Amino acid sequence: MRQLGGHAIYLAPQDIQLGARESVPDVARNLSRWVNGIMARTYAHRTVQELAEHASVPVVNGLSDWEHPCQTLGDLLTIQEHFGRLDGIKLTWVGDGNNVLHSLLLGGAKVGMSFSVATPPGYEPAKEIVARAREIASGAKGALAMTLTHDPREAVRGADVIYTDVWVSMGQEAERARRLAAFAGFQVDSALVRAAGPRVKVMHCLPAHRGEEIAGDVLDGPNAIVLDQAENRLHAQKGLLAMIL
Repeated sequence: MRQLGGHAIYLAPQDIQLGARESVPDVARNLSRWVNGIMARTYAHRTVQELAEHASVPVVNGLSDWEHPCQTLGDLLTIQEHFGRLDGIKLTWVGDGNNVLHSLLLGGAKVGMSFSVATPPGYEPAKEIVARAREIASGAKGALAMTLTHDPREAVRGADVIYTDVWVSMGQEAERARRLAAFAGFQVDSALVRAAGPRVKVMHCLPAHRGEEIAGDVLDGPNAIVLDQAENRLHAQKGLLAMIL
């Protein structure tokens, strides 16, 4: 906002206490009288939906437990920069079928990308997200090319991009031991990168847990474009704000 000539107000969880000190609809209505737009970074996706339903200004999902669309905007920009195209790019996801993957599937379906997703059993992306991605693709670029597997090596064959994220997300701390056991063998390490080929790019939305979902030498290596992703989050969000405000 500052780079665009505007001003931003940050309301921390302890400041606003959404749904506790004041109901979400009331917060949405009040903020709509004071600001030109709301970016909500919450845990529950329903909170973002409620804000959008009751606000009279644009509401942006900055992150929820269901989707992370702003991350996807920066990711697609990064892929476009490195490959010169999005249509036909194969992205392999290795790890948890989480909110970041959900938005990548929905966004990638719009631009003709294909996906190979490798997760442990029980950690696949939500069926309704996969169905929605297929629906989006059929109305945009044709049928969605997507495979689901439990074998990371199989998934990375022919990949242009390998993408991973943390195995334990916000709100899942109590599941840490169980998740670390389930995801053993799903680390993006140098052997997995070699299996994909020398030209593959490695992405991570950061922050990363080195030695868990990604090896340190891969994160710092020549195939990684994670810092380009981080920078492009800024540029993508500026573009989004310029479009909606």
